[in-house]
Amino acid sequence: MTALDQALKRWPIFALLISAAMLAIAHGFQTFGHMAPCHLCLKQREVYWAAMAISAVAIVGGLTPLKATGTRIGCAVLVLAFGYGAYLAGFHAGAEWKWWAAPVTCSSTGPVGMSALKALLAGGGAHQPACDQAAWVFLGLSMAGWNCLISVGLTLMSLAAALRKGATA
Repeated sequence: MTALDQALKRWPIFALLISAAMLAIAHGFQTFGHMAPCHLCLKQREVYWAAMAISAVAIVGGLTPLKATGTRIGCAVLVLAFGYGAYLAGFHAGAEWKWWAAPVTCSSTGPVGMSALKALLAGGGAHQPACDQAAWVFLGLSMAGWNCLISVGLTLMSLAAALRKGATA
């Protein structure tokens, strides 16, 4: 049995761990890289929180008498979650490339700093980073672009796991 077969057999566990790692990476960029997330960045994180919950339910479903069916249903729902994550990240990346306009909720004047927080505490408004400006780029892709590629991969893996016979959590 290959490593891919092993991963697909226990995909809900892998999906949970990968989702947790993606959230940890995002929070690391925010905490240590001082890159405040924009509105679309936060929406992309919600997908990983949902995927973790779906994975946990699929893992528990894999412990029931209908384990293969429960796991396959969980993997099918993960296809939808990660597919939506790929769409959302792709939309975000497209807004960064100015292929289309970002939502109105994404407009701002820059990153949040101490002065903005002080202004907020004093009764003023705080500014959220704009969704159409990439805060970080590696090999020509922003975080949203990388997240899109990763989400497409997770969608395909979830689909393969859902279609696989003999899946267990």
